[in-house]
Amino acid sequence: MPETQHIQPSLESCLVVFFKAPDRAKRRLANEIGDLATRAATHLWDCIVEDVDSWRGSVCYAPAELSDAAWLSRQLNTPHAAVLQHGRNLGERINHVDRVLRHGGERKLIFIGTDCPAMQPEYLERADALLEDFDVVLGPAADGGVVLMGARAAWPPLADLPWSTNALHEELNRACMAQGKSVVDLEQRADVDTVAELLAARRDLEDDRRPARRALYNWLKEPNPVWTGHS
Repeated sequence: MPETQHIQPSLESCLVVFFKAPDRAKRRLANEIGDLATRAATHLWDCIVEDVDSWRGSVCYAPAELSDAAWLSRQLNTPHAAVLQHGRNLGERINHVDRVLRHGGERKLIFIGTDCPAMQPEYLERADALLEDFDVVLGPAADGGVVLMGARAAWPPLADLPWSTNALHEELNRACMAQGKSVVDLEQRADVDTVAELLAARRDLEDDRRPARRALYNWLKEPNPVWTGHS
């Protein structure tokens, strides 16, 4: 797979979507609910498609593996920007994709994953606007991680940060400030890595009328002994 495909510089932020195909995603969730995790990941992917469709800037997908890139091509069936992840952990992978896109001419980059159904267009647009005044904008997650990472210049080295822990947001903030970068936080949002967090998303989505969010909410409201066992 080429390093880049169809990447064009833009005046607004480029939205960078890190992802795995649903059948490979949400392994922590799969440990709790088995094959239902793929169904959950498919719903979460549909939410990301809504986010991308509402985004007014450029978009780049960052598949974790070549198989994920092939899955994406089948889903979209249209030309799209893509940079394959590369590195031994998420920090190295973000640094790699960041370098490739900046070399291609992008200036403001907003990184998101597929685990925050509470994401809203206004949230992303506010991140874009804040990058005019701040070097870094972070979307804190309720569990201490992040649901969004935006920057208008290259990230510091990220490999040694405590990924997948409740200390990530704090340490990422510290690493950026140690390089003299100005950092601002958006409002906290919940992400979905466990069954408890998946079921908690029902509250966030109760009044959300967007079709993919509605479908996820309705699925979580269906009678299911798995949900009852984790309530």
